[in-house]
Amino acid sequence: MSTPDRPLSPHLSVYRWPITMTLSILHRGTGIAMSFGLVVLAAWLVAAAAGAADYARFTEQMSTLIGRLFLIGWSYAFFYHLANGIRHLVWDTGRGLEKHQANASAWFVLVLSVLLTVGLWVLL
Repeated sequence: MSTPDRPLSPHLSVYRWPITMTLSILHRGTGIAMSFGLVVLAAWLVAAAAGAADYARFTEQMSTLIGRLFLIGWSYAFFYHLANGIRHLVWDTGRGLEKHQANASAWFVLVLSVLLTVGLWVLL
């Protein structure tokens, strides 16, 4: 029983995932990641207040490969969230962006956040 008058929904092979939608999802995800990172920051402060042995144990754990990957991911989440927030503050004045401006600023945010993360970890 087919009804040819009904419109077909777009299929994944036809629909293109817009970069702005990707950034919106990533912005929410990085906000959640920073919330988990805040727990690690609190643990770092507690370890520092507890004494030299606890602080040494904490820094030893964060110096492992998994600890470093977590810190790199957390710093990327911070830089991305910051850059995307500035993007909305500067370019989105309530009237909305033109499509090419939104796409260009989206790619700028992605590149900037990666460059800032790499720059931070090169300096460390």
